[in-house]
Amino acid sequence: MRALVTGGAGFIGSHLAERLLKDGNEVVVVDNLSTGSLKNVESFEGYHGFEFVEGDIRDGKLIEALAERSDTVFHLAAAVGVQLIADDPVHTIETNIGGTETVLEAANKFGAKVLIASSSEVYGKSEATPFREEDDLVLGSTSMSRWAYACTKAIDEFLGQAFGQQYRLNVVIGRFFNTIGPRQTGQYGMVVPRFVERALKNRPVQIYGTGRQTRCFCYVGDLVEAVIELMNCEQAAGKVYNIGSSEEISIEGLADKIIEMTGSKSKKQFVSYEEAYGRPIEDMMRRVPCLERINAAIGWEPKTDLAETLEVIIEGLR
Repeated sequence: MRALVTGGAGFIGSHLAERLLKDGNEVVVVDNLSTGSLKNVESFEGYHGFEFVEGDIRDGKLIEALAERSDTVFHLAAAVGVQLIADDPVHTIETNIGGTETVLEAANKFGAKVLIASSSEVYGKSEATPFREEDDLVLGSTSMSRWAYACTKAIDEFLGQAFGQQYRLNVVIGRFFNTIGPRQTGQYGMVVPRFVERALKNRPVQIYGTGRQTRCFCYVGDLVEAVIELMNCEQAAGKVYNIGSSEEISIEGLADKIIEMTGSKSKKQFVSYEEAYGRPIEDMMRRVPCLERINAAIGWEPKTDLAETLEVIIEGLR
């Protein structure tokens, strides 16, 4: 198989590209390096069939040229991270919607299968946990820039399903929940690397909000496994699948766990969202996926628990 991975120099994209290469596939990574890094893919040069292209997913000619020689497209490129979304909402909207439209048009022209990486953010402020793929979406006011990201990913899903229905393009959609592992940076607000880096330096671990909000953190290797298996499942086309862990922990509990596991002298410091982001930010109190649909389709469930994953991250950053 020859695979195109958009955003393949990013955290999740680089792990996906590496796994595809190890499985003997040819892989082309396209990334504009706005949030990705060449360090994430530099070791891939030793694999036969690896190619890196620096470019933007909104460049129609480039994406079309790459899609023409690809069997599958894993579309992971997007503007991500609460900090980046809050700071640059125009970039978020243009990249996420315009980029997905470009990728789908190119894939459709040459009949390449597509997996679109969506996000648990599309569930918005829904309190109907665990979240099921067919649940209604509950989004906040347009005055809150955070919901721009949720809307763009929902539009991405609508676009993908529309291409499937109208043009019979083979499109599968993965709604990624919080994903963690090596290569993730805290630069754009990602909580686990941010907590670990501070704990290792014995600096205050800053918890945004009350800390009572809960999340489920999935090991990136487990998520990559799900993505590849969904792409190989013919019955998955045209459907949306939650991909994540169902092991729930509060953000304050996460901070306590990381401080303990690192043997840190760090204290917990609570910071308001307005102080952290320079503007009010709405947050969700719980974000838990229902995994029944993906389990029924491909028999997938996470294999790596939070403690194991944190151990890998801590040792990597230490």
